[in-house]
Amino acid sequence: MADADDSKATGGCQCGHVRYELTAPPTDLYVCHCRECRAQSASAFGISVIVDGGDIRLVSGTPSVWTREATVGGTLDCHFCPHCGTRLFHGTLAPGETVSVKGGSLDVPPDLSGAKHIWTSRKLPGVVIPDHVETWPEEPE
Repeated sequence: MADADDSKATGGCQCGHVRYELTAPPTDLYVCHCRECRAQSASAFGISVIVDGGDIRLVSGTPSVWTREATVGGTLDCHFCPHCGTRLFHGTLAPGETVSVKGGSLDVPPDLSGAKHIWTSRKLPGVVIPDHVETWPEEPE
């Protein structure tokens, strides 16, 4: 019989200094086409795996935090590796808080076939969004 811990999602930064595990399954999955996510991922979109902040357990290392103004008002804490700069999480790592785990930091990438696409009004030309998925031109309600 497999150990219960074998099913936990794990991830970390590019250099391996910061490692984490998710102690509960994600609650949602978004592909975000906003300018901020495109900039932080240096790609056409960002992948946001939504979890409760209390369900992230740091296994090694301590992320640095940079706080930026959020497009929809307020501020957003952006957690990243102090050595290699890999973005890991957005939000407050506390129980009851919504946190976006950056999908590229997971050891096993998420399946994006059913992901919800947000900020599609800012999508780059040529990016194809599947017809069957939920979409929002900006932030979801």
